[in-house]
Amino acid sequence: MPERTWQPSLLLLLALGLGSRGALPPPCDSRIYCHGELLHQVQMAKLYPDDKQFVDMPLSSAPDQVLQHFHTLASTHNHSIPRRQLQEFLREHFQAVGQELQPWTPEDWKDSPRFLQKISDPKLRVWAERLHRLWKKLGKKMKPEVLQHPERFSAIYSQHPFVVPGGRFLEFYYCYGHVPNGARVYYLQRSQPPLLTLMMDRYVASTNDTAFLRDNIGTLASELDFWAENRSISVSLGGRSYLLNRYHVPYGGPRPESYSKDAELAGSLPEGDREALWAELKAGAESGWDFSSRWLVGGPNPDRLSSIRTSKLVPVDLNAFLCQAEELMSNFYARLGNDSQARKYRHLRDQRLAALKAVLWDEEKGAWFDYDLENGKKNQEFYPSNLAPLWAGCFSDPGVVDKALRYLEDSQILTYQHGIPTSLRKTGQQWDFPNAWAPLQDLVIRGLAKSPSPRTQEVAFQLAQNWIQTNFDVYSQKAAMYEKYDISNGGQPGGGGEYEVQEGFGWTNGVVLMLLDRYGDRLSSGAPTAVLGLQCLAAALLLSLLLP
Repeated sequence: MPERTWQPSLLLLLALGLGSRGALPPPCDSRIYCHGELLHQVQMAKLYPDDKQFVDMPLSSAPDQVLQHFHTLASTHNHSIPRRQLQEFLREHFQAVGQELQPWTPEDWKDSPRFLQKISDPKLRVWAERLHRLWKKLGKKMKPEVLQHPERFSAIYSQHPFVVPGGRFLEFYYCYGHVPNGARVYYLQRSQPPLLTLMMDRYVASTNDTAFLRDNIGTLASELDFWAENRSISVSLGGRSYLLNRYHVPYGGPRPESYSKDAELAGSLPEGDREALWAELKAGAESGWDFSSRWLVGGPNPDRLSSIRTSKLVPVDLNAFLCQAEELMSNFYARLGNDSQARKYRHLRDQRLAALKAVLWDEEKGAWFDYDLENGKKNQEFYPSNLAPLWAGCFSDPGVVDKALRYLEDSQILTYQHGIPTSLRKTGQQWDFPNAWAPLQDLVIRGLAKSPSPRTQEVAFQLAQNWIQTNFDVYSQKAAMYEKYDISNGGQPGGGGEYEVQEGFGWTNGVVLMLLDRYGDRLSSGAPTAVLGLQCLAAALLLSLLLP
């Protein structure tokens, strides 16, 4: 069989078939994993508690043979296969989830990394050691069979080992080129927030491996080209036009990994509106915020997922990430001696900074806000992503950091003792209240920490202490780390959305370890969580001035 290793150029070509008249194309060609009667019958039968389980199951034989057996079975039962016979068919022709993977321990993994010695609290140090050992549990590599018979797997082959998030997510996420959402064929036509350039920056800062940067900078440029060519939008405001970016996935059909949910959600809509709904759901998944009131506001019913309109909004965080990437690319090319490319990306960043200020920044409120393209106004609901430009370093006025602190005070966000809420709206979606997510804590904490103000820096520390306390307390009760936390009642594993809360968990572990590395000499396992009101802030300021 020909080798199916998805190189950046091929991924870009796959992504460029954007937009067609009539029905939108499916997310991939597979008549098992991406579209077709087999997928429809299995997912609508709801044989598994999670639709993702079926589309992650490897085949036991070649796809054509499986499809031939299926069509024979379907014809026998007038294309309405009884549940028991369908289950028997799957047992015969499919393997259990995860069969394509084997364990892997990172070669540079150390039992006792140096940062552990920076953690003063002995309970937090023991906890950090346990979290560190989870990288071995989450480390995976592909079995040779995936390379030998790629057509039998939804997993995309990688010759390199990787770390999975955990739980239902048994693939690596956000790989390379036009960076797909994850390493499954059904993810190929949607991406994720563009952070590959930042990953390269962290790698080069740690290793000083300029040769690796030189060999791969073309891949970084390809990713930014993808966003420029396929996800850009012009916003006219005040007599000027500004070029910004949005999430947009014009591919049809229900998401294979959530097929039955998407099909049922579309059932209440006129047939002509269903493809648009499915495309907007994919765009929401591309954002990483699947799903949130962020993408529902401005619709006919902002509390219903069927009102989703992701592509009609210009997101703050996406444009902050791209602004950061453009600055890093300018620095990379300058380091490599390519002055013309360095100037190109510096100019792109300057243009984006001006667009962020003109379209998304609100001087009165002291924050940036998503821009509604259809309604021509900002969405002024609270989301931590409103402060993404702080984290990304995409602002020119140093005073905006302290303005952002006042925004958090005015929004009553500092009164939450167990973490920063994802929003203040309770819709039942997982990227809304009462859930809190680790990456969003990092975004706000490290954004505030950029301030030269001792007061703002102390608030950043207290927010870190609150999050560490929540994670430590839940781990002490459950012996597990979770992808999200419910901060409404003392801090518990999160809920809502399309599936049960997952254990693992890659980014939660990473943010905790990062905060322990940054503040380990001050963080405590027994510190009461802080309600950061005005009196507390004044006390924190006084304390910070008295500390040596």
